[in-house]
Amino acid sequence: MNWLQLLSLDTPDVQQNQTRTVFDRDFDRIIFSHPFRKLQDKTQVHPLPEQDFVHTRLTHSLEVSSVGRSLGRLVGSKLIEKYDFLQHKVSAHDFGAIVAAASLAHDIGNPPFGHSGESSISDYFKNAEAELKPEVNDAEWSDLINFEGNAQGFRLLNRPGYQGLKLSSATLAAFTKYPRPSLVEKQEKARRSQKKFGFYDTERTVFQALGKELGLEVLGTDQFCRHPLAFLVEAADDICYHIIDLEDGCNLGLVTYEQTVELLANVIGDKFQPEKLEAIHSLKERIGVLRALAIGQLIQECGDLFMEHEEKLLTAEFDISLADEIPSKDAMAEIINVSVAKIYRSRGVVETEAAGYRVLNGLLEVLVPATLAGFKKNLSAKDKTYFRLLPTETQAEVKEAPSAYLALRAVLDYVAGMTDSNALNLYRKIMGISLPGR
Repeated sequence: MNWLQLLSLDTPDVQQNQTRTVFDRDFDRIIFSHPFRKLQDKTQVHPLPEQDFVHTRLTHSLEVSSVGRSLGRLVGSKLIEKYDFLQHKVSAHDFGAIVAAASLAHDIGNPPFGHSGESSISDYFKNAEAELKPEVNDAEWSDLINFEGNAQGFRLLNRPGYQGLKLSSATLAAFTKYPRPSLVEKQEKARRSQKKFGFYDTERTVFQALGKELGLEVLGTDQFCRHPLAFLVEAADDICYHIIDLEDGCNLGLVTYEQTVELLANVIGDKFQPEKLEAIHSLKERIGVLRALAIGQLIQECGDLFMEHEEKLLTAEFDISLADEIPSKDAMAEIINVSVAKIYRSRGVVETEAAGYRVLNGLLEVLVPATLAGFKKNLSAKDKTYFRLLPTETQAEVKEAPSAYLALRAVLDYVAGMTDSNALNLYRKIMGISLPGR
């Protein structure tokens, strides 16, 4: 692989006015998109409390994008210094814009209620295997029983119509952390990029064309190596996920102030100055300062590690999460252990996960049979009622679908695109718990 091809710098679309590059345009299209806006009402980890602010998917995505921009610019400046052929072709700003845009979109395909929403959708199809598996082929069934937010995001970014954002190839590839379909002949588990999958059967040919255009190394049938910048997107997510979840946990009283300071100080290292910290009166501001210092340290470490292995990234020899190999990996592992024990298993989080399972499963129980009946044009009176709950564009897509799989993908696009509140309100009405206008 080579950087000129990986960035598609020789395509007409990328050669443009430097006041707003195609990569800046990618960022703008994502941030103004309807699916991105919905992230403001999708759970990150904690249910929204009355007494304090915690992160939603929207604020998390904005922060990941900010960290991603810094990582991209740091690496970009070093790459341009290393390779003469990149000079006057691309800037550090361009690298930062690509990673920032891909990071901004990294959670755009997540369903309501976070990871419990993904599990709920997958479990619904597993439990309905006898009725639904005969309707699809093996690859399509693998997609349905393994709902994946990353693949759903790639689908959203490449859909025609108002949701099709027409992003640059470099941004789409940097977004794709797991460049393989759900069903593969052999999964290389040692490779980080093979841990999950990144595109559904519906987008298989889209990614094939993308991989060919960018010169991504082929690992197997429809399996590709990662675009190197995808490692920076993953690192930005890892940094924010663990450091900021810890900050939220402290603000909510799930982790003590003293333990939070100790955990962050282990990341900051020699830059930690307790005497300056004591001069700040607000405990929240103290944690905020430590959070900023920790993120800065992790950005530098991830950038340095990327450049250390940059040549192996280009040959697909390096395929490990950057955050798992940096000098602060042990400190990060300790934060993860505390977060799992005290934050991710806290009662409020578990209650939200339980609600997510029940709500999404309940919606699918009525919408999926109605969708298949609509596809087959064999709607009962009950099915007609449930089918009419779908948006008109989804109804049209189901009726015109050339296969049962595509009809099911249409209803999953609708359900996965719901906000937490939207999903909960519709579930209550379908179950008769509440009525319209009450």
